[in-house]
Amino acid sequence: MDFFLLFSFIEMMHISNVMCCADVAAVEEDTSSELSVGELLERANRDLTPDFDEPALIGGDIAVNSELDRNADPCTSRGCLWGKWTDGNVYIPYYITNHFSSREKAIITRGLESFSSVSCIRFRPSRSSDRDWLSIESQSGCYSYVGRQGGKQVVSLSRQGCLYHSTVQHELLHALGFNHEQTRSDRDSYIRVYWENIIDDMKYNFNKINTLNQGTPYDYNSVMQYERYAFSKNNRPTMVPIPNSNVALGKATQMSRNDIDRLNRLYKCCEYTVVRLDSHNSIQTHRLSHSHRALQLRTIHLL
Repeated sequence: MDFFLLFSFIEMMHISNVMCCADVAAVEEDTSSELSVGELLERANRDLTPDFDEPALIGGDIAVNSELDRNADPCTSRGCLWGKWTDGNVYIPYYITNHFSSREKAIITRGLESFSSVSCIRFRPSRSSDRDWLSIESQSGCYSYVGRQGGKQVVSLSRQGCLYHSTVQHELLHALGFNHEQTRSDRDSYIRVYWENIIDDMKYNFNKINTLNQGTPYDYNSVMQYERYAFSKNNRPTMVPIPNSNVALGKATQMSRNDIDRLNRLYKCCEYTVVRLDSHNSIQTHRLSHSHRALQLRTIHLL
């Protein structure tokens, strides 16, 4: 009996991750008076000259190791997801450097913790034994690499303009593997890019990427969507929603429902593992989705 109780406990651990698939309306806040994340990032990163030991940036805030990374999505050209543990959670070590005041650390910590209430992502303080971790520092502007890079991975949140809840979430989503919304592979069906209005040496920031999209719709309100005047050289829009040009674009101040949904899909947060013995006392595992939750709860009750 104890043996079956053990596996029942394992099942219940995995079922806890199903809660991330529930309606997330309760976690949304009224932030209408704040600047959008796109506006904050453009203001913080405007006219920046990275230090000699800092990476080149594309898209305004995406760090790349070389020019070859400009047109490639690291998450589709190589594995870049953070690993999942046996309890169904994804634990990502982080270290906040001593660049920040206690108030600034609280803003960063709030952003880190916001992921655990809506997904299986768990940011935790790093340990000496960790091989891969995020080093959250105040460097030149706001930036992050896309996806897990291996070893120490810098996420820059400059004290001059980057310490907002939305920018913390935005840069962490980059580190989790997400690109900007306006570079989605299907973006031409949802926005029109006005190339003639873009700063000449910034046009590559609007190149499309072979993104996965996770079966979610284009989201004008994504925290990864820049506003319509991003990288404009003449104060005219660089991108406009279609077919309705009056739709609000790039006004997010926190993760949207679609942001949360695609995060859960990418890391399979809303699946859990059933572990049980077959007739030959061999362990078998099965992956179930959210729709099977009620059935699985009844199975646990019978055990």
